[in-house]
Amino acid sequence: MRNSPAGKAVPRHGAAETRKQRVDGAEARARLLTTALRLFAEHGFARTSTREIAQAAGVNIAAISYYFGDKAGLYRAVYTEPLGSPGDDIALYDAPGLTLRQSLAGLFGSLLQPMKQGDLMRQCTRLHYREMLEPTGMWAEEIDSGIKPAHAALVAVLCRHLGAAKAGDDIHRLAFSITSLALQLFVCSDVICAIRPKLMAAPAAIDAWIERMVDYAEAMVAVEAGRLAIAGNVVRAKARVRKQ
Repeated sequence: MRNSPAGKAVPRHGAAETRKQRVDGAEARARLLTTALRLFAEHGFARTSTREIAQAAGVNIAAISYYFGDKAGLYRAVYTEPLGSPGDDIALYDAPGLTLRQSLAGLFGSLLQPMKQGDLMRQCTRLHYREMLEPTGMWAEEIDSGIKPAHAALVAVLCRHLGAAKAGDDIHRLAFSITSLALQLFVCSDVICAIRPKLMAAPAAIDAWIERMVDYAEAMVAVEAGRLAIAGNVVRAKARVRKQ
């Protein structure tokens, strides 16, 4: 106990109690996120109430306002925090001096790292499906603020390694095809688990996917390089014919 300015004794809050309050608060916030993720993924934003979320998480409904502001703030946190934004990891594959293989390893590592979270990742994928079917604006925002910059960065990487001055349709197709290798794991995770569960069973299995996808993507870039070389030879041959 200590004396207040008015001379009254007040309790002293020690460091241990402060730490406990912080831990309790972090746990309550985490429970809200996990519970809201499941309920939003199952029922959608409009058909999920904050009261339902709070009851299922075992916290006071006021905690939602305290940690997230309102239902929309909670939904935004649920949608963005577990997976992050595609634009967050651009530096992992678009840094100067990286070889093509290093860039591809950084790309697939960033895309597939969430797969190591198991059921949490599957709930996030279901929420993304729900958002596409019943949009709240988050999917459109993710495309503009995350997916477009990430795609542009990958296209720039491909242009550098293919020696292209600018990106035509084929380089954009190549970029979409490369990222689709990783995206199909999210879309088809239930199918893969049903057919070959050990391919998704542990973090080491995801690391194996990353390594193989780098190999596959390198081969795809090599094919495009060959196609561009052939096209360039044809253009040069036509130019020589015109000069004759």
